[in-house]
Amino acid sequence: MDSKKNTSTILKWVSGGLEALLGIPVLGGTIVLSLVWTPLLIMLALHIATLVYSRKEGQKSLGSILGIITSSIGWIPVVGMIMHIVTAIILLIDAFKSNAVEAQKNA
Repeated sequence: MDSKKNTSTILKWVSGGLEALLGIPVLGGTIVLSLVWTPLLIMLALHIATLVYSRKEGQKSLGSILGIITSSIGWIPVVGMIMHIVTAIILLIDAFKSNAVEAQKNA
């Protein structure tokens, strides 16, 4: 039984968790503003990497594409928070589904 995870699945868990953190009202905005929007640039790079690995591994890439859009407009106060939350949900559901598919393949 091979328990190796796809890189894209791991990246989706990480980026989804970070998006959820940035989506928390007040806390997410404080993180972004105190670090002068650097977290949005880091998330943009992470979503691009996740997109590349998702495409390479034949996985879904909607969450990564939405994450790229979110990182681009995340500086808009309420819109950014909503987008971070939606992106987090989509990425985490996709990562969960990918884990389930991998578990079935290994069973």
